[in-house]
Amino acid sequence: MATIPSGADNGETRTRILGHKVLRPRQQVEEQLRRAVLDGQLRTGDRLPPETELARQFSVSRPTIREALSALESQGLIRKVPGAGGGSFVQAVDHTALGEVVGESMHNLLRLGSISIDEVGIVRQYLEVPAVVLAAQNRTDADLAELERILGEQKRRTVDDPMIAELDAQFHISIAKMSGNRILAAFVYALHRESEPVGYLDLSPDLGRETYTQHKRIVQAIADRDAEAGEAAIVEHLTYLRGHIRDHIDAGNRMP
Repeated sequence: MATIPSGADNGETRTRILGHKVLRPRQQVEEQLRRAVLDGQLRTGDRLPPETELARQFSVSRPTIREALSALESQGLIRKVPGAGGGSFVQAVDHTALGEVVGESMHNLLRLGSISIDEVGIVRQYLEVPAVVLAAQNRTDADLAELERILGEQKRRTVDDPMIAELDAQFHISIAKMSGNRILAAFVYALHRESEPVGYLDLSPDLGRETYTQHKRIVQAIADRDAEAGEAAIVEHLTYLRGHIRDHIDAGNRMP
């Protein structure tokens, strides 16, 4: 269990002036824990002490601790695990964690109806086009071998195989990683997870075959280091999928 660095001000009603900011007790706790994570004093996977112990260490109430931990969780710095062996754990602070936080927020917005799946799909296309272009320019032989492996797995599986969705995610995220831009890869990861067609469509053999063929064209362009062909292939692919998802949603909305 992680040890929290000392130095918090005591007293539930105290404030602290930091530069021009006046911080309330909850903000003080939040700020100190955030600094401990970002400075490496608390490491990825460390479990924080229970709320009662944190309240004792910071000389504040449990509700104050609970509010601070909730704020840190929303920022992606910690995750809460329920159950007897659970608690608050320090989350990885890297581009992968960024993708997970963005993806979770997007998932919630989609469920609430605040954004549409078509909006997500359009932004995904805006990002995957430069990702493929950069992948064509930067790919290595090892990168190409990974894409060929994924294609091989996709070819030998039927559309009702549970691994199809995972392989599709691997395909697009691998290309984004080849771009060499980790922020771009993080956002492609988040957008793909929420616009994955398997989540919206009953995949037919025809749809599966056409998707595989389009994937092959994308890989061929990357193998040839042909950025222009790669751009055309990924635009064709994502436009095709968006059209099927839109038709599926429209058909559902027309049902009595």
